[in-house]
Amino acid sequence: MSRYLRLLLLLAIPAACLVPLTAGEPLSVDKDVAAEEQARIAVIAKVSPAVVAVCQPGGQALGSGVLIAPDGYALTNYHVTEAVGGPFMQCGLQDGVLYDTILVGIDPVGDTALIQLIPKEKGKPFPFVDINAGDSDKLRIGDWTFTMGNPHGLALDFTPSVAFGIVSGVNRYLKIDPRSPMEYTDAIQVETAVNPGNSGGPLFDSQGRLVGINSAASIRRGGANAGLGIAISINQVKNFLGHLRAGMIADHATLGAIVKAADEGELSKLVIGQILQESDAYHRGLRSDDQLLMFAGRVMTSANQYKNILGLLPKGWRVPVAYRHNNERRETLVRMMGALPTEKEQDQPMPPMPPGGPGVRPKAKSPEIPKTSEAAKRFKERKGYANYHFNEVEQDRLLTAAKKHGDFSGVAGDWLWEVAYDLGERKGEGRLEIAEGKGTDGGPLVTLKLNTENRLDPLKRQEVREQMEPLGSGGLMMALYHYRRFLTLGAKGFEGEFSHGGYEPLYPPPADGSTPKSLAALRVDCEVIRTKHGSVECKWYFSRKDQTLLGFETTITREESPCEVFFSDYKAVDGRMLPHRMEVRWGDKKYGVFNFKKFDLKGS
Repeated sequence: MSRYLRLLLLLAIPAACLVPLTAGEPLSVDKDVAAEEQARIAVIAKVSPAVVAVCQPGGQALGSGVLIAPDGYALTNYHVTEAVGGPFMQCGLQDGVLYDTILVGIDPVGDTALIQLIPKEKGKPFPFVDINAGDSDKLRIGDWTFTMGNPHGLALDFTPSVAFGIVSGVNRYLKIDPRSPMEYTDAIQVETAVNPGNSGGPLFDSQGRLVGINSAASIRRGGANAGLGIAISINQVKNFLGHLRAGMIADHATLGAIVKAADEGELSKLVIGQILQESDAYHRGLRSDDQLLMFAGRVMTSANQYKNILGLLPKGWRVPVAYRHNNERRETLVRMMGALPTEKEQDQPMPPMPPGGPGVRPKAKSPEIPKTSEAAKRFKERKGYANYHFNEVEQDRLLTAAKKHGDFSGVAGDWLWEVAYDLGERKGEGRLEIAEGKGTDGGPLVTLKLNTENRLDPLKRQEVREQMEPLGSGGLMMALYHYRRFLTLGAKGFEGEFSHGGYEPLYPPPADGSTPKSLAALRVDCEVIRTKHGSVECKWYFSRKDQTLLGFETTITREESPCEVFFSDYKAVDGRMLPHRMEVRWGDKKYGVFNFKKFDLKGS
């Protein structure tokens, strides 16, 4: 018999059936039940110090949160931070101390926010829980869970309250208000009490592993929980954590197409309805009436399941998509579009945001941050970001780590590569040269000589077709001009944008030219730097494991797919690590493979 079931049966025995004990006679308790009770108490005691009470400046309770790093990073709800009215707040911990806290990044669609508590003693670590220990995909209906936080603002000394219960549903989809972008996808439904004030607090499994962030609940009249709570899955939060740490306003994915059931009799058969011609899905070959077979690695069984999976993905991520077109099965990688309004759409009046989650007071006007405070030093306002200071922090961390592979700032002169190329039917040896002073206004000139010679003056105004030479590459010469500029000049070379773009998956083709078992098997998690020089945008993908530059993509026009460049076979050249193999792709086609034979990099 289950130990929990024995405990519940014991509690359910009517009082009249209990045998009265004589004075001093000890109550007999099942040893297994007692052991489980002690284990539960120990787990709660272990994680309690990491549970946060989120407050207005001055200590007025708003919601809850949970620390996930020793340097004070904590998760909470977006609607909790929105109620503060500004980037500065305070947070209380079980130690009874109220800490100054600054907003880091937000996810308005997924109702998640990252904040940072500032220690009283510089460098002193905070207690935290390991966000990577929990796996919300493994939760099953009936699993035991417990919530912790500050319901109804009762924890005046910031000691968190605890509620114990079970998972009552998984993979739930909840749209609070059709006028608002906020939605809960692939969410966890719990019978565990989630009350006003629990918003943003942790949902733990029975082992004390973080599996969700409490966000919404069914509330009775009078403010009590009615037995239904909703938590954001921690696996969804992990997908957006890189964006939040980079101070971004994270955006969720859309395919750029309507996905619907084929007809009322075949609800599990999903087809593409309308599709935007500017979407990457359209560029990759998807068309109206194509059947959607797999999306992001999961077999499609219903429109609701598709919405749940879509909600887990950030804008810009590429995911494997399998579909049937004219009875032919195809598989491709599709870049996701965004769910939030564009800048042009944001200029139009928007409906008010719904109240979001339980127990959050109306948005207040936040007091100004004292200019001399540590919190003020950690805030930098910039359009399109929640807090650009943290984007700069992430840039510096990544680029410092990447520089261990080589410093290229001293070789900003002429570059020459000698290559062996394989363009399918065309093979041979050639060269690529970027020469300073030979282009417009003394700028660079890019020359690529394979079996024919192409030239590009990247600073000269010219037609898109010329910028995308050589034919079929999507703009390889422009891409390599930006590659050299990125390595030698860094942020100084990109006047339009230079920012950290969070985490994204990259799918490098096998270096040995073999056919992969699946596109999903190629996935490598990367950190991204986004740049813009002139009208050309690039995304640079660094391995999260060792910060090696694995590749980049160059977008010359949004009406066409970007030129994708993948690097491998790194070797030392004059004290710098350089790739000796490069594969170039455009859309779903491989343009060619280049093996570098010689590098000649000159100083400026």
